[in-house]
Amino acid sequence: MNRIAVYKKFFKDPGAVISLSYVIFLVFVAVFAYQIAPDNSSNANQMHLSIHSRPPGFKTKMVILENPDQLETKQSFFFGESSLLTEIPITGYILQEERIKVQPYGSPKDYFEDLDAQLITSNSFERDHLIEKKFLLGTDKYGRDLLSRLIIGTRISLSIGFIAVIISLIVGVTLGALGGYFGGGVDKFIVWLINVFWSIPTLLMVIAITLALGRGFWQVFIAVGLTMWVEVARVVRGQVLSLKEKTFVQSAKVLGFNNSRILFRHIIPLVIPPLIVISAANFASAILIESGLSFLGIGAQPPVPSWGGMVKDHFRYLLLGKPYLTLLPGFAIMSLVLAFMTLGNSLRNLLDVKN
Repeated sequence: MNRIAVYKKFFKDPGAVISLSYVIFLVFVAVFAYQIAPDNSSNANQMHLSIHSRPPGFKTKMVILENPDQLETKQSFFFGESSLLTEIPITGYILQEERIKVQPYGSPKDYFEDLDAQLITSNSFERDHLIEKKFLLGTDKYGRDLLSRLIIGTRISLSIGFIAVIISLIVGVTLGALGGYFGGGVDKFIVWLINVFWSIPTLLMVIAITLALGRGFWQVFIAVGLTMWVEVARVVRGQVLSLKEKTFVQSAKVLGFNNSRILFRHIIPLVIPPLIVISAANFASAILIESGLSFLGIGAQPPVPSWGGMVKDHFRYLLLGKPYLTLLPGFAIMSLVLAFMTLGNSLRNLLDVKN
């Protein structure tokens, strides 16, 4: 099947096109997360405990105060804003000549407190220090903007997928190719290693590696990647065992090509189609594993936003009348996994030479 025919067949599959478009959209969201998110503070971690667990569409007035100890606001395209501005949710305020009184959100009706006159004056209060903030998806149990946390959490899921798949490809392709091509003792050892890793439950192995490396962002990437190479190695080994007996490989040996050139320039390129399918499935598996680890508390650590961590933080709200706090990150996980599984199935059918 030539390349043009493959493209035509792919774009005739609505499931594949929709899945690919959704993945591309999420990649765009992940790259420009801090430009899209309403809360562009680092990790979208601006807390307002007085307005925690508010419903979607919630609005409130905010008083913005500058921290005198913060010399300058540091902004980063990829890591957000490190400014230590203080936001105070209020329900009302009173302007007087020399002072300003505000009513913090959730306080009694008659309770007002004075703002520091050195930080703010009545002349500039409404212009420079008062805004109305809307939370499109509401706030979480810590009063953080749920939409911003979901947007920035996209980075975790996509990053874990990409890095885990890359690690699994490097390890799996290398071991599978060496075992299948050279055979003998090398192949026996690699098959034994594959069987050992295959016999250990994936989640249990990831937990063990994570605990050995320590809990954190990059440790999860490495742990998940090191547990997903087995399937890659099995497929590559089988393909190489079959291809090394082909006439073109025997001809290359007669011409004096060395083993590394034959293996990596003539055999491995022919293994790429099944690897694409496996990588799509592994991508989905990596997202689920990371979500499970975050739910168990050994994935990405707070305040880094993770969809699995968000489900963990709010799963009790399923019984407390605010199920959307759990269902929204759960739906995000489900939709991304479904997109990659659909894309993987479509690629499998597309690259199958029997079709």
